[in-house]
Amino acid sequence: MRNAFLSKYTTAIRPFAKTALLAFVLLLSCSVVFGQSQKRKELEKQKSNLVKDIEYKNKLLEQTKKQKQSTLNDLVLINKKINERQQLITTIRTEINLLSDEIEENQALLESMHNDLKKLKEEYAELIRFAERNQNSYDKLMFVFAAKDFNQAYKRIKYLREYTEYRKRQAAAIKRLEKKLQEETDQLKKDRKQKEQLLTDLSSEKQKLAGEQEEQESLANNLKQKERELKKEIDKKQEEQLAIQKAIQRVIAEELRKSREANPKSKESEWSLTPEAKALADDFTSNKGQLPWPTEKGVITQSYGIKAHPVLSHLKVKNDGVAISTEEGSTARAVFDGEVSKVLIIPGAGKVVVIRHGDYLTAYGKLDDVFVTTGEKVTSKQAIGTIRTSQGKTEMEFQIRKGQKAETLDPAYWLYKAR
Repeated sequence: MRNAFLSKYTTAIRPFAKTALLAFVLLLSCSVVFGQSQKRKELEKQKSNLVKDIEYKNKLLEQTKKQKQSTLNDLVLINKKINERQQLITTIRTEINLLSDEIEENQALLESMHNDLKKLKEEYAELIRFAERNQNSYDKLMFVFAAKDFNQAYKRIKYLREYTEYRKRQAAAIKRLEKKLQEETDQLKKDRKQKEQLLTDLSSEKQKLAGEQEEQESLANNLKQKERELKKEIDKKQEEQLAIQKAIQRVIAEELRKSREANPKSKESEWSLTPEAKALADDFTSNKGQLPWPTEKGVITQSYGIKAHPVLSHLKVKNDGVAISTEEGSTARAVFDGEVSKVLIIPGAGKVVVIRHGDYLTAYGKLDDVFVTTGEKVTSKQAIGTIRTSQGKTEMEFQIRKGQKAETLDPAYWLYKAR
């Protein structure tokens, strides 16, 4: 009798325990999609940043449209916008593919969980029927009375109580699984809706890209008809660069003169640094790639070095620094702590502020009003002047130079996320 009851109990509970284990494994498998969700969050952030960058360039282009005259700066902004639009399209496609994989995996998981839940309920129903049949049965009573001693009888009573508690726990497990199923089903619906929206966004971005490419081609053709004007613009740019270079050389010569007066024993060609200036230069060096931009918002529209002209490709253009386009009314700001070496006025380039940071120099050109004076100490991000607006274009020149030879450095490697 005792063995018969124990055999029926074991038979009733074994399939349920096995299926419960399977359900637990399925619940754990839900964590597989966590990594994909994280990747989607990263893509969403990347997409948001690209949209902001594109919108900012549209804002700058709106400024120049007031002049009703196409400029080289417009073409550069459109080129950059097209590049970012292409990146945006690639990002959306990646997100769609990732979401499709996630939907497929979740669908398969839900089907398995539904099947398992069905089995759980069937087996649990059998367990309940078994319990009801043996609720007050003679078998159950004899199972306790058939014990060899009091200790064994106590263990059997405890065993039956644990069996009851086990049923309650399994009922709770079914409820949890049902809740999880509902959550996953709701998420699947959201994912499908999001995929539909992404496909709509993709189509919209493709149309915008096609329009921008047409605008790019039209503007490039228009500018090619103005080759003579563009060449004059290039010559003017080179003259401004040369004027800034000569001005900086004069600043360095003055610094060398002061250095020799302070230290007569130093060599004539030596630019000696005080311990404070040396520490400042070391700090400047250690902040390479982390320097704040010389304007709060902006787009590099002319990069450093010798490059082919964006329209007249047979011509090369040299730039000792970078040109940064920004919004009308923007201010220039120091990229690091230092001392104003000189405030210059250069025809065509407006006012230029040169700041010394140990043996480094930074130059800020095309300014209107200047807020600092020669010899003044400045701090990082301190406003030093307003950026000039001409023909609807607000653009500043920024250079970084090092040492007494005024070696030019590429600002893109020094400014934060400029590359």
